[in-house]
Amino acid sequence: MSGIMYVRGDATVPSVKGVKVIAHVCNDIGGWGKGFVLALSRRWPEPEAAYRAWHRNRAANDFGLGAVQFVQVERYVWVANMIGQRGTRTGSKGVPVRYEAIDTALDALAEKAGELGASVHMPRIGCGLAGGTWSRVEPLIEERLVRRGIRVAVYDLGE
Repeated sequence: MSGIMYVRGDATVPSVKGVKVIAHVCNDIGGWGKGFVLALSRRWPEPEAAYRAWHRNRAANDFGLGAVQFVQVERYVWVANMIGQRGTRTGSKGVPVRYEAIDTALDALAEKAGELGASVHMPRIGCGLAGGTWSRVEPLIEERLVRRGIRVAVYDLGE
């Protein structure tokens, strides 16, 4: 049985008490404009602005596959911009998702969530535009977060 709580609703509006981290997967080319990021940008301008600045200054920072940027958007809400996809298009090298990068990012997310005493909220990361499969992503979340005692909620939008 999974330790992940599955919720029908919007991952940008977690309805639990305490500190929350909303985690999602970004690409490694600076693109922000499709998928879950649109919902984030409708609620808060900071995650997109921070991601674009992080990408723009990538020669002088850790921007790249597996990296995570934590952006505080409210007193008890953070957004984790996790770089877990190479580019944005499916091509000769397959789909954009990079499971190893998501795994590395989830490890950093676990550290931060532990420091903050936070629960983690996310859509089915890596499985939308990135082209990944939940059967490959779910065990990574179980291993990196749930086994460390971090509460995780995965959101599916309603019908």
